[in-house]
Amino acid sequence: MANDASTVFDLVILGGGSGGYAAALRAAQLGLDVALIEKDKLGGTCLHRGCIPTKALLHAGELADQAREGSEFGVKTTFEGIDIEGVHKYKDGVVSGLYKGLQGLIASRKVTYVTGEGRLSSPTSVDVNGERYTGRHILLATGSVPKSLPGLEIDGNRVISSDHALVLDRVPKSAIVLGGGVIGVEFASAWKSFGADITIVEALPHLVPVEDESSSKLLERAFRKRGINFSLGSRFSGVEYTTDGVKVSLENGKTFEAELLLVAVGRGPVSQGLGYEEAGVAMDRGYVLVDEYMRTNVPTISAVGDLVPTLQLAHVGFAEGMLVAERLAGLSPVPVDYDGVPRVTYCHPEVASVGITEAKAKELYGADKVVALKYNLAGNGKSKILRTAGEIKLVQVRDGAVVGVHMVGDRMGEQVGEAQLIYNWEALPAEVAQLVHAHPTQNEALGEAHLALAGKPLHSHD
Repeated sequence: MANDASTVFDLVILGGGSGGYAAALRAAQLGLDVALIEKDKLGGTCLHRGCIPTKALLHAGELADQAREGSEFGVKTTFEGIDIEGVHKYKDGVVSGLYKGLQGLIASRKVTYVTGEGRLSSPTSVDVNGERYTGRHILLATGSVPKSLPGLEIDGNRVISSDHALVLDRVPKSAIVLGGGVIGVEFASAWKSFGADITIVEALPHLVPVEDESSSKLLERAFRKRGINFSLGSRFSGVEYTTDGVKVSLENGKTFEAELLLVAVGRGPVSQGLGYEEAGVAMDRGYVLVDEYMRTNVPTISAVGDLVPTLQLAHVGFAEGMLVAERLAGLSPVPVDYDGVPRVTYCHPEVASVGITEAKAKELYGADKVVALKYNLAGNGKSKILRTAGEIKLVQVRDGAVVGVHMVGDRMGEQVGEAQLIYNWEALPAEVAQLVHAHPTQNEALGEAHLALAGKPLHSHD
């Protein structure tokens, strides 16, 4: 294995997704000499097969719904159908523009970018394309891929993953979505907007089960109203081909038939066969184990993103990557507070949250120490204009800070920024209540909720 031009980098990064490229950009900004290795495309899952393209599909679906509903607003519109080629052209255009911008950023920071499949060859080196890239420190950021269940083969034809769904050449007439988490409900929402008949199968008792139970129930109510079917609380037991589709069986004896089965049961780490175990890196179920500073048990190796058992969110990858870069540059970064990371599910309606659930707060502080308040969006002027329903739920430690903000409704993802500040700055309801929120905005609903929690409700009942 030839060494590459006798260069020893300060940091060699294996994986150019959200965590890897964020680390590269920040490390280079801080004066470190960086090599970034990526086998596919810079930007990784989020940019090419995740966050960005799925949100483009959801926006196209939103426009389809608006075309159907124009008459409700006095606008004469008709919905003539989905031009799936046009949708993909729009989606791919968004991705392409961001991809070119990211390539320019990496080049401008003078990061050595290497295209090829890399493998950890020692605690201080990565081999790729027949060359060895040596670093004083190595960052593993190889991401994740769609998971399946034991015995369930994803064939890319009738049984597909989210990767296949993003490039599907048609709108399915019907689909069963296996998994009611973020990925499952987002595709279910988009396909329903496109005109498909959808059934979600979730083994746990609620959709988006990691969210506060009240948010899950509100989403379920909204999905019922939209005609999205779902089966909760029973596990998948098998799938078989029919004449023109698939038949899915559950452990409770129920069966469902559709054109396609989308397997959306989560994502698993990409770590096998990459030399991690041989280098002595501690792992569990394929995940690389790290401490709060993203350090592995090997002093020269860190790991970030979907490869480690933290929240599988692009913005978590960004934060973890920047933390590693700043630590290696001699700064004193603060570990990520994962409860303080905003979480958004971009279905219709959106589910957004930050902080802990009411159930978790009661577990931590005791039921008698927790106060929960719900503010219905029916009292919010802008939400009324948008014809969206939902609520904002605040979870507070009695006489103390707000420790959870849980929101359901269209565009709630755009309100989670202030919610993040409220949680992370340990704001008291009275402190938020004294801030003047613009009227009429949906953001005003956050202010109104805190006014109510502070004991001086304005546009809501005592």
